[in-house]
Amino acid sequence: MKKLKIILVISACSMVLNIPSFSQEVTLPEVRIVATNYKYIKSISDTNAAQPVNLLQRRAAAFDVKNSEYYEEEYDNYFISFFIPDGEILAVYDQNGKILHTAEKFKNVALPPGVRKSVTTRFPGWAISKDVYVVQYSESEGGKKVYKLLLENGDKRIRVKTDEKGGFL
Repeated sequence: MKKLKIILVISACSMVLNIPSFSQEVTLPEVRIVATNYKYIKSISDTNAAQPVNLLQRRAAAFDVKNSEYYEEEYDNYFISFFIPDGEILAVYDQNGKILHTAEKFKNVALPPGVRKSVTTRFPGWAISKDVYVVQYSESEGGKKVYKLLLENGDKRIRVKTDEKGGFL
């Protein structure tokens, strides 16, 4: 009986060692970091912002003006628009690819927890029916983020504005 157990253990081990490993070679796309737009990313980045917002903002920060079809050395500024179904960004770049200004607008995106909590605390019984997230960035002033909300309670409607942390403006 002991010999049988030993034979089974040895055969099991040899089977495990002889199983061919199925590996797959995966090539990842190159990641390009644009160091010229670090101020923009640092100023507008928000871990609580909705995923489509962060996605489009990263796309705007990574846009390379010099290698785009729009680049010509004689122009000082470039106005580039980025669109997704949830929103849009109009960005102004200098000739080196640095973001100077942006105007960003996103409709009906997921609200950060701080905004939801402050609205439900201050306006119990009211429901958020629409929201617009507006970001304005300038190189000299940084980023300004505002949530514009439409609240409804039966027939009543009110509009409120909050910052990204839920503070009412």
